[in-house]
Amino acid sequence: MAASKTMTMTEAVSLLAPGSRTLALGGNSIHRVPHAFVHRVAQRTDLRLHLVKTAGAYDIDVLCLAGIVEAVSAGFVGYETEFGLARHYRSAVESGRTEAREHACYTVIASLRAAAYGLPFLPVRALYNSDLPRARGFEWLDDPYGGTERFPAIPAIRPDLAVIHVQHADLHGNGVITGPKNEDLLMARAARHVVLTAEEIVDTDALPVPLDHVDIPSVLVDGVVHAPGGARPGSCAGSYDADADAIRAVQALSSAAELRDYLTAQGGPA
Repeated sequence: MAASKTMTMTEAVSLLAPGSRTLALGGNSIHRVPHAFVHRVAQRTDLRLHLVKTAGAYDIDVLCLAGIVEAVSAGFVGYETEFGLARHYRSAVESGRTEAREHACYTVIASLRAAAYGLPFLPVRALYNSDLPRARGFEWLDDPYGGTERFPAIPAIRPDLAVIHVQHADLHGNGVITGPKNEDLLMARAARHVVLTAEEIVDTDALPVPLDHVDIPSVLVDGVVHAPGGARPGSCAGSYDADADAIRAVQALSSAAELRDYLTAQGGPA
């Protein structure tokens, strides 16, 4: 029997060694995002993060307000809902504290896929009428097999750590996602290390799918944290909806010190 991979949230956060680190966060917008992990990371001051995801919102906003984000590679950052713009992210970019590494959502996916394949880049058949390749310095490749078409080469992004919130996990790190899976499965294959935060941790035979149908297999996972409510104040399919008041409370904060005081008062998984 494989050993248990359960760990505390403190242990999971400590996997991010001080300094510049690339962090991929699962979920999409405000849905099934590992916000409990984000809250704990936001209380550190020894990190300079490069954040990676296709569409971020509250998670990127919080970490930018904390003042620990040096760059964001994303196709979109904003709430796309009643909550409006990600104003803390916008402020960080406008002030020069954070670099916005503009992507299309699919070029983020291509970057992660290249890392998962062990390649330095991956060509895509897209962006022909876009300014994005020029703005980001993406190189163009000729067809080596004699065709006339050229392809933009998207450089790999290999996260130091990917953190993914799942509804179900077992002690060994097998994770099952209910609802949209987004890019989470790809993140788990691209990253050097993977942590799952889970609404529930059960025995393997109590997982809602057979072991050969789990979304994230234990072989990819370094640790699993029991974190019921771990996507709050966002939503988690089948478990809870987003908490609008809590999201607005963080949007209204104006400094890293206010944020840390707020998060300390809120508590969270140990």
